[in-house]
Amino acid sequence: MSRDKPKDFIVDGTGMRIGIVAARYNQKRVDALLSNVLTTLDEAGVELDDIETVRVPGSNEIPYACSMLALGEEFDALIGLGLVLAGDTNHHEMIAMSTAAALHRIAEENEVPVINGIVVVNNDAQALARCEGELNRGKEFAKAALEMAELNRRLKARAIESDQQMRQLYEEMDSFIDDLVDEDDDGEDWKR
Repeated sequence: MSRDKPKDFIVDGTGMRIGIVAARYNQKRVDALLSNVLTTLDEAGVELDDIETVRVPGSNEIPYACSMLALGEEFDALIGLGLVLAGDTNHHEMIAMSTAAALHRIAEENEVPVINGIVVVNNDAQALARCEGELNRGKEFAKAALEMAELNRRLKARAIESDQQMRQLYEEMDSFIDDLVDEDDDGEDWKR
């Protein structure tokens, strides 16, 4: 993971609903990520009652739970939290790639931002630094969720406004055509 963080984008989280799916595998480190996420959301004004946390066995199960939470259309953003440590095989790479792809797909299909907070590391020292130490990825994941939730709200509001404008335009066109048909002196219905 890069250490070149973007500048903080200040978001007022008041009224935002955030769903969190956290793995129980590597629980001590994931709990530290979750604690950092919850602290950051609280500092931004997200009420504890507006946060739903679901626990799953491991990182591989995070996409399923995120998908089910996304179906309810009640969240402004979702965060998946897990930790995958490298072992003697490349299993960690398969988990990392498949969960990342699944979380992207869930976000696109359900039109809700999904933050991939699955930390993939080579050793416990890297896990400690990212989950509990100086890098504090939990804080970063929460800030990304807040920023994307804000963007999600703005873009959905714009889409709704555009849809309303199109409906109004169609109504005006229908009314105009109806008026033309009513004014047709020879009685032909050319509207068909």
